Amino acid sequence: MSVDKFAFIDEETAALKEQGLYINIRTIGSPQGAWTVVDGRRVLNFCVNNYLGFANHPKLKEAAKKAIDEWGVGPAAVRSIAGTMTLHVEFEKRMAAFKGVEAAVSFQSGFCANLAAIPSLVGPEDVIFSDELNHASIIDGCRLSRAKIVRYPHCDPDGLEEVIRAEPKTYRRALIVTDGVFSMDGDVAPLDKFYEVAQRHNFILMVDDAHGEGVLGKGGRGIVDHFHLHGKVDVEVGTLSKAFGVVGGVVAGSQRVVDYLRQKARPFLFSSAVTPADVAACIAAVDVLEESTELVDRLWENTRYFKSEMKRLGFDTGFSTTPITPVMLGEAPLAKEFSRRLFENGLFAMALGFPTVPRGKARIRVMISAVHTKDDLDKGLEIFAKVGKELGVI
Repeated sequence: MSVDKFAFIDEETAALKEQGLYINIRTIGSPQGAWTVVDGRRVLNFCVNNYLGFANHPKLKEAAKKAIDEWGVGPAAVRSIAGTMTLHVEFEKRMAAFKGVEAAVSFQSGFCANLAAIPSLVGPEDVIFSDELNHASIIDGCRLSRAKIVRYPHCDPDGLEEVIRAEPKTYRRALIVTDGVFSMDGDVAPLDKFYEVAQRHNFILMVDDAHGEGVLGKGGRGIVDHFHLHGKVDVEVGTLSKAFGVVGGVVAGSQRVVDYLRQKARPFLFSSAVTPADVAACIAAVDVLEESTELVDRLWENTRYFKSEMKRLGFDTGFSTTPITPVMLGEAPLAKEFSRRLFENGLFAMALGFPTVPRGKARIRVMISAVHTKDDLDKGLEIFAKVGKELGVI
């Protein structure tokens, strides 16, 4: 009798369940909003990256519908052959202007944008200095480049300087890469200090602004605007699936870098272009952001109120200075039980454990949005307090 070649799956799945690390995937049954249908139940939504409410914004939906009527549902080609539509060109020009850079190029996702940029800029003869808590897409992009990867202490410019000085100078060129806002902890990279380090050594500086676009800077222009570093950061990577509420990714910077990526980036060359509806919705998002700072201002008002009240209740919300609010619980089983009870009480906020976060640092990650009302936030605080007391967390 033949041996079951997939027995390892059953063994590893059982181990994940025993450790409280097995991921139970819930199903969304409505548009994303302050309240959302999850597994057939209407619940308060503290779980998604819909910072500005764009995922169900009427102007974005209208633009997407109009684009389908005018352009169809898909480009039917990669960008480099026959998939570049005037919509793509318009969006890239609008994003470059919004970010205050010479040029931008769009990709299928923020993940793809990192996989496109990093291996195009560095290779086996080079070195990458990467924050120890960088996103998985940065890690995978670094691995694909085959450059030497040197991790530096999280958000620590002095630590970065130390590892640079300790590294033998046998490399051809070097890249410093960091998240702008770290998605699990909600802290902001000291990009101004990293720029100083990059300048001293004449290294390429790259930031992934996935959770900074639409959140930081004037009217949501991102971390480079936040630190007044226009023209100083070589590569800005962003995603269009968080504050922009749609899907896609973007790399922004000098015309020279962007033109080079159009020649070298594999997701650009070998994967179909983003659909017309998605691109049109992203253009509409830029329109809304350029018209007013109202939604970004409201996002931060909600953030300040929720964080201060959670701390008053006695919850540990880590080092976050952004709308991302981690409720630190320690072990994964406790975090999963906490999330389950929140849901039973009408609040959707998922537990995050290893390998998404380090062992012993499991948490509930709360994502505040501009579309939450004060009543929504108060309801959420009430539920958190109830569950926190039941489980002895507060």
